[in-house]
Amino acid sequence: MDSSLVVRAQQGDRGAFTSLVDAIGGRLHAIAYSILRDRELARDATQQTLLIAWQDLSRLRDPDRFESWACRILVRSCRRECHRAKRWVPASIEQSDREPTTPDDTRVVVDRDQVERAFRRLSVDQRAVVVLTYYHDLGPGQVAERLGVPVGTVDSRLHRALDTLHAALDADARTEGPRGYEPRRFNTGSQQEVKR
Repeated sequence: MDSSLVVRAQQGDRGAFTSLVDAIGGRLHAIAYSILRDRELARDATQQTLLIAWQDLSRLRDPDRFESWACRILVRSCRRECHRAKRWVPASIEQSDREPTTPDDTRVVVDRDQVERAFRRLSVDQRAVVVLTYYHDLGPGQVAERLGVPVGTVDSRLHRALDTLHAALDADARTEGPRGYEPRRFNTGSQQEVKR
């Protein structure tokens, strides 16, 4: 990121700010979409972020940290959009015109849906850590800088997020099982297996 563009934008140069938006706007939108899982909410969060960045740019002390600063604003904007939406809208699954190539394709869709449901159980802060770590391949220090939190907080949020994801996936696996499968039931009196 060219810090001279940031300095010029801080002095009111709209063209310089437009160049900054061109440089990071796509990444910000990708992060917002990964966190919110909704194109409209992500677009709104990204636009809100860019508006706040333009209005508050003079407060940025270190022009070299512009992108990290904008990312912190983005996560706050995602949090606001999440609260504004009141409930999550399911992500659309694009349908293919082709016939499935193998009978296991339905399992892939089921797995993807289970992961999506599990991901939606995370808080926005946990989603942000997961997205920046795994989708954008950033290390704990980089994630901490972008979120404006200590590295220990990043580690803690990531650990809790992964625990929540694992628990949700385990719960889904226990309740759904494969088609035609009936979970085993145990008689609490004699602890013998009972089949339905």
